[in-house]
Amino acid sequence: MKQTLKTLKWGEDMIYLDNAATSFPKPEEVYLAVENTMRNQGANPGRSGHKRAIEAGRIIFEARESIAKLIEVEDPLKIAITLNATEALNVAIKGFLKKGDHVVTTSMDHNSVLRPIKTLETLGVSNTIVQCNKDGELNPKNVEKAIRPNTKLIAVTHASNVTGTIMPISDVGDIAQRLGVCFLVDAAQTAGVYDVSVKENKIDLLAMTGHKGLLGPQGTGVLYIAEGFEVAQLKEGGTGSKSENLLQPNFMPDKYESGTPNTPGIAGLSKGVEYILKKGIESIRAHEENLVEHFIYELKKIDAIRIYGVNNFKKRAAVVSINIGNEDSAEISYVLDKEYNIATRAGLHCAPLAHKTIGTFEQGTVRFSFGIFNTHVEIERVIAAIKEIVKQI
Repeated sequence: MKQTLKTLKWGEDMIYLDNAATSFPKPEEVYLAVENTMRNQGANPGRSGHKRAIEAGRIIFEARESIAKLIEVEDPLKIAITLNATEALNVAIKGFLKKGDHVVTTSMDHNSVLRPIKTLETLGVSNTIVQCNKDGELNPKNVEKAIRPNTKLIAVTHASNVTGTIMPISDVGDIAQRLGVCFLVDAAQTAGVYDVSVKENKIDLLAMTGHKGLLGPQGTGVLYIAEGFEVAQLKEGGTGSKSENLLQPNFMPDKYESGTPNTPGIAGLSKGVEYILKKGIESIRAHEENLVEHFIYELKKIDAIRIYGVNNFKKRAAVVSINIGNEDSAEISYVLDKEYNIATRAGLHCAPLAHKTIGTFEQGTVRFSFGIFNTHVEIERVIAAIKEIVKQI
């Protein structure tokens, strides 16, 4: 690629299109909650009886209540707060599966699902990876065909972080329930924008991250565990409960929340979820779908652009991966950042099997991921930048 690119007069503000990694910006109340908790509250929840400790406990319980409302869980205590979706997935996978068990996953899953399972394979757990089509779509019938007598878990991402392709979790949930198999959903890319009702989708284990669609700070995540499913904890320590006992408490959420929690982050997460509940996920989803439709419509007018994933905007999250001819995806992303102040993410996105599925393992892709605060004006500026880059190749 030539290095004589002329910079368009964009102004100084970055166009942030890396929301699939971390959403930015956040609602103002999220920032205020984090700062207020740091400055004015500052105590350990559940560890003392003084006013500030009690207030910290209240902050965390209110976060559980908001999250429970969002995913339609009646008991907020079924919500364990984690550091991120990765920790939640590791607890769910490693804490549930045992030697001799079989687990079904897909070729579009993230390494946060596949790596824990690969680790368990060395300990006697077997795994079937169901192949998705070139657009990243999953056929539920192929999941059912992969079930064995010793299948204990089906683990599926709700939407691909590479193509945005939305998986038919409701259909997979029906299969899991009918066959008596535990169903784990990785909702890192969808929570806060798409329906993740555990009732409607028959979800037994649900992992979410706080810093993406839930609009909270980094260092926050969620694990929901349905009644009747035994999941071992990955760590032990102080919980503020049953302190007279040297064994880890065996009840939720304390079983999974050893150590001092990220109270300022959880306060911010709570406000992020409250913002979503007030605005409505239908409104947020419609906005993001319109942005994606606009972006892809304009991209299709540009020669040399390859777009990955499904064309149906109702079946893809706000993630669009592209390539420009055979150009290196990392270089295109670098030019977008340096010359045009447009933030994207290039490469394999911690999902190598997904890239093998869509045929981009060698080249990677340039990923544009939209959020609630992106605008159509920004899309026009990005399209103009891409057009200029294409002319320079």
